[in-house]
Amino acid sequence: MHAGLKRKTVDRSAAIRSAVRTITTEQAGMAALAAALDNGLAEPFAEAVAKISGITGRVIVTGVGKSGHIGAKIAATLASTGTPAFFVHPAEANHGDLGMIAGDDVVIAMSWSGESAELKGIVAYTRRFAIPLVGVTSNEGSALARESDVVLCLPRAPEACPHGLAPTTSTLLQLAIGDAIAVALLEARGFTADHFRTFHPGGQLGANLTQVSEIMRTGDRIPLAARGTKMPEAVMTLSRLKVGCVCILENDGTLAGIVTDGDVARNLHRDLRDIPVDDIMTTSPKTIAPDTLAGTAIAMLNDHSISALVVTVDNRPVGVVHFHDLLRIGAA
Repeated sequence: MHAGLKRKTVDRSAAIRSAVRTITTEQAGMAALAAALDNGLAEPFAEAVAKISGITGRVIVTGVGKSGHIGAKIAATLASTGTPAFFVHPAEANHGDLGMIAGDDVVIAMSWSGESAELKGIVAYTRRFAIPLVGVTSNEGSALARESDVVLCLPRAPEACPHGLAPTTSTLLQLAIGDAIAVALLEARGFTADHFRTFHPGGQLGANLTQVSEIMRTGDRIPLAARGTKMPEAVMTLSRLKVGCVCILENDGTLAGIVTDGDVARNLHRDLRDIPVDDIMTTSPKTIAPDTLAGTAIAMLNDHSISALVVTVDNRPVGVVHFHDLLRIGAA
């Protein structure tokens, strides 16, 4: 607890009312930002995106206090979506880090008031060396706005803080405009899921961006049987390869259907010794293409309550991916 503040019992109802009030206030701020992008903010936003897209260097994001924290997040989002970027703290810039900023870079400076004294050094540096400066502020008459090549003037929406002091709505709007810049650049550059995976190789996100072709079972690990195969042979294949299904092929090698563990279980009341696979197979199996992402494969397995998918090209099985394969890479 801060000095001078006494611990009090939380009024749960009051806390809930406060949360609703905060979210409602911030929603109004976001609505004001969306309205601004339909009006006066549209052209400078497009100009900022064009200016950033046209540089050969990096995006340098700077800001102090809560704006600095938001700026660091925006720099990380830009970098992870194909726009080289990093955050430079203005205080550190004044003590040598200005050397990190090159002539082919662009600077995004964030200050709600536009009068943050700490930004003076980095702003002056951009002016001296003709480095493009995009100012993000709510004060179009501020020092930052006057010096910037492009000004993104955000609407002055009320803070959610009951005293109007703690940056809440203002930081949300800064974050949103930064995300909007990153996504616009992402789309303009044709940034794909494959590119995204390059920058996010670790964790579940990276796993979900893995293509099925990288993890599917191929060659003699694909459980196959021709039409007319008797069920005992199919069951032996099920047992040996442990994929949960056997792909049934037409004479031309295309997929006719699959026999699953479930199909066998549903027909245990019958004498399976002389029954061909054709009699019990599922004729419309769920299939996917080799370039399908693991995350999509997981969703399909969950949606259809199945454990494996047949990977096909021109309706010919080229692999099988099992739920355990997705678990192994951390996608599930």
